[in-house]
Amino acid sequence: MPFDNYTLRRIYDRASGYCHLCQKKLAFSNYGRPGRKGAWHVEHSVLRANGGTDHLNNLLPACIERNLEKTTVTSRTARSWYGRTRAPLSRDKRLSAKRSNALVGGIAGGLLGLVAGPLGSLIGVAIGAKLGYDKNPDKE
Repeated sequence: MPFDNYTLRRIYDRASGYCHLCQKKLAFSNYGRPGRKGAWHVEHSVLRANGGTDHLNNLLPACIERNLEKTTVTSRTARSWYGRTRAPLSRDKRLSAKRSNALVGGIAGGLLGLVAGPLGSLIGVAIGAKLGYDKNPDKE
């Protein structure tokens, strides 16, 4: 089934532009272009042959190599080949998780910094927030 650019963008953003199987970074402009860096396909989480539909909640981006490798196994099984238990977070969920991590990191850093006094606390907040924000929420 051909997809329009709007639908492709929504599918791509569902996993923040990463292959939902191996988490390789994909290039939006290389949809359906084998051999190109970050080339990808739309993958059906539940195969159409197994009753899956073309509804957006069943469609995820996958690099062409992993999608072809997957054949008829479930997405869960294919992800397990790469040590993954779930698809990457969407852009919105990723940003929310990064903000939460920054808040928790800032609080923890501030508390630890109290040992060195008010200035240590401020430095601890800044370092903790930065470390928390930089943490990859897909690896939690």
